[in-house]
Amino acid sequence: MKRIGFIGLGVMGKSMARHLVLNGLNVTIYTRTKEKADDLIREGAKWANSLKEVIEVSDIIITMLGYPSDVMKVYLGDEGLIPNGHSGQILIDMTTSEPSLAKKLYNEGEKKGISVVDAPVSGGDIGARNGTLSIMVGGDAKTYDDLKPIFDFMGTNIVYQGQAGAGQHTKMCNQIAIATNMIGVCEALVYGKRAGLTIEDVLKSISTGAAGSWSLDNLAPRMLKGDYEPGFYIKHFIKDLRIALHEAKVMGLTLPGLTLAEKMYEELSKRGEENSGTQALYTYWGNE
Repeated sequence: MKRIGFIGLGVMGKSMARHLVLNGLNVTIYTRTKEKADDLIREGAKWANSLKEVIEVSDIIITMLGYPSDVMKVYLGDEGLIPNGHSGQILIDMTTSEPSLAKKLYNEGEKKGISVVDAPVSGGDIGARNGTLSIMVGGDAKTYDDLKPIFDFMGTNIVYQGQAGAGQHTKMCNQIAIATNMIGVCEALVYGKRAGLTIEDVLKSISTGAAGSWSLDNLAPRMLKGDYEPGFYIKHFIKDLRIALHEAKVMGLTLPGLTLAEKMYEELSKRGEENSGTQALYTYWGNE
């Protein structure tokens, strides 16, 4: 059995690691705060005290981190996975990060005989808990084939997108589509309330028609309850939108919908909502 290391046990990472543990895989976990890992350890995961220890005991290492700067440190820092890894290891970064960084990690890993795969995910906390994530994979096709059984424990829609960086570019497409859709969902609810409609009945009508979307089904009910707990943090979404805007600029693209969404979420962040879920965009209009 391949030995798997898992680094990063946040809102989504913890559930993803749990699926591997509960399906009987040999999993060693590491995160900055050990208390976050206590229940996984009770369920069968092994604890590592450092990145070095994860490297020593793992054939495959999965990371689910916050920002590109975290990815840089974990992969290329003095104690990082690539400088201290060994030939034959496979590293899977499931963080939403920069396509250019994914390519850099791939190239640096190749110098040491280490395979690096970018495999960002979509589906939020719900998808992570249910093992129904969409996983977008970039890297060598042969490595993807070898890893597919592992991905199957965490997701139900796993697609190989192409060479290094392709997974991250695909995730940017995902975030662009979500960004403007979230504005539409919120505006629809605000409009409906102002019109004096029973919003729950409105959702019954529009969620199964042409307006249907994941955000409408899963996040609109949270908005109406005032539940802004993070399935995905606003601060991380802003990071993603900025990456997409940068990549679009490099390609000579102007994306007005994405630009508007970034400005709106930045305004929410300034109001102190950076640790709320993305559905907190609904509060942009005040107490509608």
